[in-house]
Amino acid sequence: MSFKKETPLANAAFWAARKGNLALLQLLLNSGRVDVDCKDNYGTSALMVASYSGHYDCVRELIMQGADINLQRETGSTALFFAAQQGHDDIIKLLFEFGASTEFQTTEGGTALCAACQSGHSKVVETLLKNGANIHDQLSDGATPLFLASQEGHVTIVRQLLSSGAKVNQPREDGTTPLWIAAQMGHSEVVKVLLLRGADRDAERNDGSTALFKAAHNGHCNVMEELLKFSPSLGLLKNGSTALHAAVMSGDPKTVMVLLKANADPTLRNKNNELPGDFTKNDRILRILRPQILNGGS
Repeated sequence: MSFKKETPLANAAFWAARKGNLALLQLLLNSGRVDVDCKDNYGTSALMVASYSGHYDCVRELIMQGADINLQRETGSTALFFAAQQGHDDIIKLLFEFGASTEFQTTEGGTALCAACQSGHSKVVETLLKNGANIHDQLSDGATPLFLASQEGHVTIVRQLLSSGAKVNQPREDGTTPLWIAAQMGHSEVVKVLLLRGADRDAERNDGSTALFKAAHNGHCNVMEELLKFSPSLGLLKNGSTALHAAVMSGDPKTVMVLLKANADPTLRNKNNELPGDFTKNDRILRILRPQILNGGS
């Protein structure tokens, strides 16, 4: 967290909150010359700084001195958001004791729950959910807490959210589902959990690609193997191509072999009448494809 300097005393209060110097913070607040809710040019308060930095005693002192628990920075972030982002569960529980709300959003739609899910703080997620956080929160682009946890590979949080009622197939505005993003990022354990909890294996993003297509394009064999257990489409997709075309483009022979073993058809052409083999000059990949083509695909 960065903040601009204001008055020397206010800046000293920010410094004390950031460093956990309780004695100095008390001295400044008790002097009557520093407003407990003094803010920098970005709207950052000392309570936000202390919450972000994880200094429990300073947070408590600021609260007892009357700090506004739900004060928002110009970006919309609150002390609860910063504590959640950094994983300070003890501070979050303290903020809740004094009336912190989970409903405040940043200018991008982010909430404390979104921040905790993205950063991988499972204990914080549990505390937030117990205190009324909305599991269906969405960023301005439609990303949900489940989407964010899936994107970052936080499998424990993915399980928590699904067990608490998160919608496994809720897409972002561009059609990207939690399964698609987990596949793109190579998070095989997350992919496995999502599939077991009912994720649509063939859900297509707005560009017509599926989770298998993206995993193949990025060479994520472990992800592909999990997806193939659920028999996803190996045929022509709405993007005009196949997963095998994507695998060949990845340049990874193992990726190609995984799909051929699953009976992907090397003779199936894309919308431009191109075979998968037309996308590579890699001799190893071409040798893998050639017997399959001669046999008419198998």
